[in-house]
Formats: sequence, structure tokens, C-alpha cells
Amino acid sequence: MSRYLFLVLGLAIFVADASEQSPSKNTATEAHELAYSLGASLGERLRQEVPDLQIQALIDGLKQAYQGKPLALDNARIEQILTEHEAQNAANAQLPQSEKALAAEQQFLTRENAASGVRELANGILLTELAPGTGNKPLASDEVQVKYVGRLPDGTVFDKSTQARWFRLNSVISGWNSALQQMPVGAKWRLVIPSAQAYGADGSGELIPPYTPLVFEIELLGTRH
Repeated sequence: MSRYLFLVLGLAIFVADASEQSPSKNTATEAHELAYSLGASLGERLRQEVPDLQIQALIDGLKQAYQGKPLALDNARIEQILTEHEAQNAANAQLPQSEKALAAEQQFLTRENAASGVRELANGILLTELAPGTGNKPLASDEVQVKYVGRLPDGTVFDKSTQARWFRLNSVISGWNSALQQMPVGAKWRLVIPSAQAYGADGSGELIPPYTPLVFEIELLGTRH
């Protein structure tokens, strides 16, 4: 049975349970909250299964089908598309974990690179300038004073400075080393660092899995020799 059918059945059960548990709850607010909850549940699952999904097309298809209106695609084409997608998912499930991680990383980097205001530095590092700087740029052997937040691709914070900290550039990950040498003091940048410029195939303990690109917001406050 298709996972999409399971999803629809799950949502239907959720609706039925909600109706049985609170038969008198029929206010506009409660109806809105139920609809929102169903959407959130569906969105969470689809975010995991189809990360590049076109949301507007999803809404169009959902709305037309729900309202009984003519669909933009006939049933045979819809079934073909869903069957092909299921087959691709099944094939991906057979890939070694490393290949899955690398494929997920490439999808993430491609999406990030397409965002407005992003430019690519050496070694595939992606930069978005959040605030300009006018000070000196550090040398490879310098110490830098920074504030920063580090996130995984899903937005999970894995590291954060609670106050300004000093680091020697030759002691940090390669992505920091190369990017910060191009960063003037006073600037604040958002960096997307490929796994090859971070912790690579080894990852870092339980916090950072292998082949995980990292997202940092870094503010360069000072530099010294």
C-alpha cells in the first residue's frame, strides 16, 4: 500500500478521533485549529519525505480534490507519478547510508545556493552577508574574536557562543579558516559549509552525523596576531 494512502488514512482517523472525543466542539476557532493541526501533521511528514516539494502545487491539488473540482492531471497520470516516486524512494532506501547522506547534502547545498543574496566562495562555501564590515581581515595564523551560532541543516542548534570568544584560525574547521580570512572585522555573515570543509565522513560525536553540511551565523568582532 502506498505511503500516501497510509498518510490519508492516518489523517482520516485523526479527524474521526477528534470528532468522537469532543462532539460539542464546533466553534470556528476549534474548526480552524483542527484544520491547522491536520496541515501541520501532513507538512511535517512531507518535509521529511519530499524536501523539495512545491508547496503551491500541493495546495492546488489538495484544494481541487477536496472541493471536487476538475484536476489539472488525470487519474492515470497521477497514479503513474506516485508509483514512480514510490519506486525511487524504494531504490534510495537500498543505498548505503553514506550515499544517502551525500545525496541529502547535495540537495541541501543546491537549495541554499539558489537563495537570494547567496554567493559561493572557494571549496563550495556559501555566503550571505547579514551586515557589512569595514575592519581588517584576519590572516591564516591570526586569532579571531567572534560571536556565532551553529546549526544543522534542519535548523537544530548544535553550538552557540553565549559571549564573544577567541579562536586561532589554524585550529578551527577548514570552512571557518578559509571564509574568515575573507571577512572584515565588523561583518556578520551566514555561512553554509559543506561537510568536506567541516567534519566530513567522521562527523563529530553524537552532535554532527557524517557528511553533514553546517550553517553558521558569525559576527567577527576582532582579530590579533
